[in-house]
Amino acid sequence: MRILLTSSSRHGSTDEIASVIAEHLRAGGLEVDVKRPEAVDDVEGYDAFILGSAIYMTHWTQEATDFTKRFLMQLSTKPVWAFSVGLSGLPQGKISDPQRIGPVLLSLDVKNHVTFAGRFDPTRLNLRERTIARLGGATEGDNVDAEAVRAWADTIRAELTGA
Repeated sequence: MRILLTSSSRHGSTDEIASVIAEHLRAGGLEVDVKRPEAVDDVEGYDAFILGSAIYMTHWTQEATDFTKRFLMQLSTKPVWAFSVGLSGLPQGKISDPQRIGPVLLSLDVKNHVTFAGRFDPTRLNLRERTIARLGGATEGDNVDAEAVRAWADTIRAELTGA
């Protein structure tokens, strides 16, 4: 079972979560390649896909959106899971308007989509980003819940392996 996990991160949280997912799936006996979506030229040979993107200005990154558009036909024939990493201050990492985070996902039969809280370090953001994050209710700190990420990875592994 070979899985492609794409991760489009702005400030590191999405890549961190992708690493936790990949490590957990590998520990469960699955082969996982982790790549930036813009670095993928071909998806042949993969049995499943996990797509991850930061939510940037209420949308998936352009790189993640472009990836899903480029490979829509191939993604439509395999199991796909998706995760978003958003404002850390919203309860349980939920986004107030899930239709805006990645409309491209609506064109896929995604088995499951989940939103994880990320990390909000205002010193790594420009003034515009800090202002929008504060208006959106982000609270400073690392809100990545690695146990929730591993639990989600477990559901993927169970579905792929039947275990």
